[in-house]
Formats: sequence, C-alpha cells, structure tokens
Amino acid sequence: MTGAHGGDWAGFEQEYGTLPLDFSASISPLGVPEGVCRAICGAAARADRYPDPSCRALRAAIGEKEGVPVKNILCGNGAAELIYRAVLTRKPKRALVTAPSFSEYEAALNTVGCQIAYHTLRRERGFVPDETILEDIAGMDMVFLCQPNNPTGVSVPMPLLLRVLEWCRAAGVLLVADECFVDLMDEPKAHTLAGELASGSGLLILRSFTKLYAMAGIRLGYCLSTDGAFLEAMAAGGPPWSVSELSQTAGLAALEETAYAGQVRALVRDQRPKLKAALEGLGLSVIPGEANYLLFQSHVDLAAPLARQGILLRGCGGFRGLDGSWYRAAVRTGQDNERLIKAIREALAHG
Repeated sequence: MTGAHGGDWAGFEQEYGTLPLDFSASISPLGVPEGVCRAICGAAARADRYPDPSCRALRAAIGEKEGVPVKNILCGNGAAELIYRAVLTRKPKRALVTAPSFSEYEAALNTVGCQIAYHTLRRERGFVPDETILEDIAGMDMVFLCQPNNPTGVSVPMPLLLRVLEWCRAAGVLLVADECFVDLMDEPKAHTLAGELASGSGLLILRSFTKLYAMAGIRLGYCLSTDGAFLEAMAAGGPPWSVSELSQTAGLAALEETAYAGQVRALVRDQRPKLKAALEGLGLSVIPGEANYLLFQSHVDLAAPLARQGILLRGCGGFRGLDGSWYRAAVRTGQDNERLIKAIREALAHG
C-alpha cells in the first residue's frame, strides 16, 4: 500500500525516473546532522551484537534533556510504533480523534475494533478545536490530540489543552498528546504538556527524532508517562529490539546537536511567513501553521504538474475532513521554496 503518507520518494523515482525535491515530508531541510552520520558509521562495527532492549543510555540522555526520570520514558521504532503499542495495550472500546489529523491514530484504533468518534475541526474556525471537545470526551477511553496538528499546523490553545487534560483525568481517559512537531514551533515550551506529567497519570506524550533532526529513515521516537505499569505493558506488547543499535547511537548523537537544532528552528521561523505570503500572493488560501509546514487550498490540480517539474507535494484529500483541493507543503530553504512557488505559479497559469 502506498500514498498513505508523504515522503514516498521511492514511488516518485519509480514513476518519474528521478528523485524529487520533497515538500511532502515535513522534516528538516538541512539533512542529517554530520555528528549523527559519524555516529551511525561508528556504530556499524557493533551491528554484530543485539541492541540494548531497554535503550538505557538513550533513555538517560532523553531524561536529562526532558527533565524527567528514566523510568518515565519508553523508546520505539518511531512515534508511529508507539501509537500502536499504546492502543494495543489500552485496548480502548471508544476513542476520540480530531478530523483532520494524523491517520495512524485511526489506523491503530481500528486494529482493536475501537469505536472512533470525531471532533471536527472547521475551516471557519481556522481548524482550531473549540470547547465542545470537552463534551466529546464523555464515555471515551482514549483521546488523541496532535500538538501542533498534522496537517493543519495549528495548535490547541494551552488553556483549552489543559482543560482537556483535566477532563480526561477526571473521567479516567488516557490523553495521548502527539508532540512530534512541537520542537519546530517558535516557542516549544509554551505548547507542550511535559510540565503536567508530574501532576498525575492519564497522560502519554509522544516525541520523535524524525522531524527536527531529519532522521525519518532511522525510525526513532519516544514517549513520556508517569504510569510506569502502562509503559512496561507497552514495552512487553511488541517484539523485542525494536530500536536498533544504529538508531540508539543516532539518537544519542542527535541530542548533542544543539547548534543544528537552533539552525533548523531559525530557518523555519524565517521562511514560514515568507512561504505563506508567497502562496497567498498566488491567490491561494493558506492556514497560518505554527510549525514547519503549511496547509493550503488550490482549486487547480497541483500534484501532477508539480511532479512533472520534479517536485513532490503532499495532497491532503485522504485526510478525513479535507478534499482534494487541499495540499500540505513543508517549509524548506529559501531557494527550495522559491522553486516551489515558481512551479505552482506555472501550474495555476495553465490550470
């Protein structure tokens, strides 16, 4: 099966005979940090042994970065694996997700026959959840919220997010806060629930190395929770050694790349408003995203004409609540973004 996510460079290469300029995957455009590349090469000689199944060194480094005890951390083969492990461990009968949002929440919930309810994010409200989401929590076992949301790029206002957490805890509902893009926001600490971990259970936070460090092919993520029994059950609920030796080493090296991370955030902060203005200058409707991607609407087909120019764009017609007129573009370098705008301008002129 293909097309469920962005980043399908292999399918593009097979069809067009060349690698694309990829705007479909919202990851750092600066490439894998040099320190991570060196670490992976060095770890290759250790590939003859099993990786640490408990990711001890990596969890210790994450704990120092996040300011949480090591026992509150579980690493996985990307955040997507941890979504499935959480669902398979909890086995919810009813769960709430927003629409549109990341498709793997719904896919994971379907594996356990869960009844899924949707809190619709409306265009007229800028795709921001409203307070009716609190009423939707009643009777649920799990709630998934993406902060900021994918593909809209819009975050839940912190006062409402805290109320959602409060309501979930009062009702015994597990809130899964997907913060895989939070590090690419202008003020990450203002949008995370990490500070609420110590105040009670009922909260699982997802994080990933994929976006900030351009490590999509390495597959590494982690989750945070004060519910030690739940994390142990998640760890036991899948195959062992899901995080390879190379991935663990890459993660340790990435956590040292503070200068690189600062460069990525600075680039996104500089280029996001410029890309938004350029898209709007073409007459397109753009959602003011807060991370490293922008959702926009075009009533002229863009995917095919851009692909012929070597550009891979994320069509969003497969997201619940959106149709084929919506697209998501990663925020890349100024030169890359200019090439995207030029290609879209040509597509619109011939549309």
